[in-house]
Amino acid sequence: MALRQPWYRSFMPAVIALFLLLSSLPRSGPQANPSAADLARDLQRRYEQIRDFSADFEHVYEGGVLGKKITERGTLLVKKPGMMRWVYTSPEKKEFVSDGRALYSYIPEDRQVVVSQVTPADEASSPALFLAGKGNILRDFTPSLAAISALASTEVALRLVPSRPQREYDWIVLVVDRASLQIRRLVTADAQGGTSTFVFTRMRENLGLPDKDFVFKVPRGVDVITDSMKR
Repeated sequence: MALRQPWYRSFMPAVIALFLLLSSLPRSGPQANPSAADLARDLQRRYEQIRDFSADFEHVYEGGVLGKKITERGTLLVKKPGMMRWVYTSPEKKEFVSDGRALYSYIPEDRQVVVSQVTPADEASSPALFLAGKGNILRDFTPSLAAISALASTEVALRLVPSRPQREYDWIVLVVDRASLQIRRLVTADAQGGTSTFVFTRMRENLGLPDKDFVFKVPRGVDVITDSMKR
């Protein structure tokens, strides 16, 4: 059974927000033992230089409502401000697309598309502000070095706790390579008590992705449900 929880629509902004910061980190002159503040400053500095990126991902979800471990894989495209396309290819096909104004959640097996509005930047929580191309990691999060399982000697983990409580997640841990500062993993705890781990590979930054890559075409014969209809 694949994961099909409302979690996806609320958590994706948090994932994208942080990955926008990390998709291209400094490649030269890394510190041997950086402090949490040093790492956070590097992330904020590089955030300004990222326009778009693509990546493959593996997503492992454990616990939560389902109380089991689920592994899924797919591809990801992101472009500022606020555009993204998550395509889950295994074991079940799913797609989550934002054109910067609306977020479309599509699970072919359910034959329905759920449409929710992207929160305006001036009304958004910290993750959504990052998603819109605004925000400051040092202002909106409290960083600390984290000790997590399966951490290699060549890696360092940064724990980020939002300065204001968020409904979507409690904390985010970023695992990066000590030498290159490239991201390896992103781990987070959601409001349902589940833990998600994203492993990113084949990252490519600043590709000049066109806006048409983030246009979602509703398939024929599916129901379209908006957030206002669900209330």
